[in-house]
Amino acid sequence: MEAAQEVVRLREIARNTRKLILESLAEAGSGHPGGSLSAVELLVTLFFRVMRYEPKDPAWPERDRFFLSKGHAAPLLYSILAQAGFFPVQELMTLRKMGSRLQGHPSMGIPGVEAPAGSEGIGLSLGVGTSLVAKLDGKGFRTYVLMGDGEQQEGQIWEAAMSASKYRLDNLTAIIDRNGIQQDGLTEQIMPLEPLAAKWRAFNWNVIEVDGYDFPQLLDGFELAALTRNRPTVIIAHTVKGKGISFMEWSPTYHGTAPAKDKLLDVLSELG
Repeated sequence: MEAAQEVVRLREIARNTRKLILESLAEAGSGHPGGSLSAVELLVTLFFRVMRYEPKDPAWPERDRFFLSKGHAAPLLYSILAQAGFFPVQELMTLRKMGSRLQGHPSMGIPGVEAPAGSEGIGLSLGVGTSLVAKLDGKGFRTYVLMGDGEQQEGQIWEAAMSASKYRLDNLTAIIDRNGIQQDGLTEQIMPLEPLAAKWRAFNWNVIEVDGYDFPQLLDGFELAALTRNRPTVIIAHTVKGKGISFMEWSPTYHGTAPAKDKLLDVLSELG
């Protein structure tokens, strides 16, 4: 497939992913739209172009591993996994309902979910351990971890960053959804992160900065990460909280406020 056609295909998957996120959240009446919508293109690129996996055999030993460290973005992960064939798309409408396996944060037992998520800051440690095991066992799979930017305020992130550098885990790629907003406001007002790229470089990581909605940049970034030797890579993706829905963009309110069900058609109309 030509590059331009591939970008068109990925954009259509991204549009449908946003639709599924909003529909499932409206049906649930609760959940986290902002951080789910901001990172759509990151996971679309990973699951529909970069990663190796078998939906019919989620435990395939040679699969690439993905960890969602920012667990509140579960609606995004579920929408991606359903489209990838891990479980029926219709199941997304059971989000956060009694008896559903699709709860507000991912848990074990969901096909495609490698580890539970909830407490911020633990995902990178899981990625480091998994990548180290792959090295020790001579396995060729890669590990990817999606983190929030507010999560960078956690000390555990930097302990894991030191470990990954020490063990030269070039099979590990971390991605930061740098949307500038956390639960209670702007990251730079609550606990400033900048200069974020310089901090990761100081921990001896390969740092790649991209526009989180530019598929060619994302594809190039993941390719460069795979080609990097003897140190891990972090991709800092500059994004927008609530991307795609005008009244949600750049708003801390929609970190955890679901769209109203009776307004859903108006909301979805913004997606085109």
